[in-house]
Amino acid sequence: MLSRRNFLNASGAILGASMVGRAEAATLPEAPIQTSAATQPPLAPPDGRPYNPVVTLNGWTLPWRMRDGWKEFHLIAEPVEREIAPGMKAHLWGYNGQSPGPTIECVEGDRVRIFVTNKLPEHTTIHWHGILLPSGMDGVGGLTQPQIPPGKTYVYEFQMKKSGTFMYHPHADEMVQMAMGMMGFFVVHPRDPSFMRVDRDFVFIINAYDIDPGAYVPKVATMTEFNLWTWNSRAFPGIATLPVRRGDRVRIRMGNLTMTNHPIHLHGYDFTVTGTDGGWVPPSARWPEVTADIPVGAMRAIEFTANEPGDWAFHCHKSHHTMNAMGHDVPTMIGVDHRGLAKRIVSLVPDYMVMGERGMADMGAMEMPLPDNTLPMMTGKGPFGPIEMGGMFTVVKVREGLARNDFRDPGWYRHPEGTVAREWS
Repeated sequence: MLSRRNFLNASGAILGASMVGRAEAATLPEAPIQTSAATQPPLAPPDGRPYNPVVTLNGWTLPWRMRDGWKEFHLIAEPVEREIAPGMKAHLWGYNGQSPGPTIECVEGDRVRIFVTNKLPEHTTIHWHGILLPSGMDGVGGLTQPQIPPGKTYVYEFQMKKSGTFMYHPHADEMVQMAMGMMGFFVVHPRDPSFMRVDRDFVFIINAYDIDPGAYVPKVATMTEFNLWTWNSRAFPGIATLPVRRGDRVRIRMGNLTMTNHPIHLHGYDFTVTGTDGGWVPPSARWPEVTADIPVGAMRAIEFTANEPGDWAFHCHKSHHTMNAMGHDVPTMIGVDHRGLAKRIVSLVPDYMVMGERGMADMGAMEMPLPDNTLPMMTGKGPFGPIEMGGMFTVVKVREGLARNDFRDPGWYRHPEGTVAREWS
């Protein structure tokens, strides 16, 4: 739920390289906190230039205040607890109660002032990934600024030179802090609200964790062998669906802060890549796609017109990225009849299961014993049975008649008679 905190400790604020006095510290903007994993409604701008707000999957937008012509935000770097999906929680680091942190939204030309209070056990910074700004505001600890010590507050100030899709993350003890979930989205809307306008604008960060079954804290030294592939620190079936009204122009913005690329595939539609973290792609340079490959440290914005109703799968096309935690050394048992041997094993290990000799599809329906705080490898139920997915998977739900700002899950699609694949007889 949403609450608010004031940080009024006079000795805990630093402006640039100098201390802020007691009176100045008392003027810090409030720092809203969000702990719910549900997708929050878009935050309509209460003042300043108008824009069409984004919707953060399983996340929210950070409120601000206007003060002397500056749009002021307050981020708190702190330990957080994040539900990866029902049945599993992780102890992470993030911002304002969540990992990833809240989305920051502003408008091209805005003057932005962002206060960052460090409540971590070590120093940190924030790098504004892809944003054009003065060198001293770039957030690289030791190079462009001193590190932000625990208990202190620094302020970043810059004017938004262009619109686009960006991120924020630390450039301090980066391997640890990003592996622990410190990242967030930064959207700069065009000054002209009619430029690149869409009806629904979704955002999420692609991230990954290595958390042993039964554990709560990620292993921060992992380089490639991650076992939880997530969007906004959520794994299927915990990733929210994308409700879309038929006829809407839809944009989905994605940023990749994992250690590998991700070919993100949408069923039922072709789309165009209209933006990167470098800016908007000119219309003459776009081409139709159904899969957008997103490199490490990059952003992509895709767009399509939702003219075909239905429930459309939306996922990473690396098949092991649509699975939850699993052993990497499990042998392939396809074609091996070991039922006789299994009877002997069960007499010694009562919970032993025969699995894998005819493929792994049965895992989607099995309810086998799991360690506490661990997700099944394949999970999720659909209208026709187990979906047999995990990880980076969700559904774009295109429906007739949704209200303009209705982002509630509309339930499963009701297929017209004669339009579902069936057994031939």
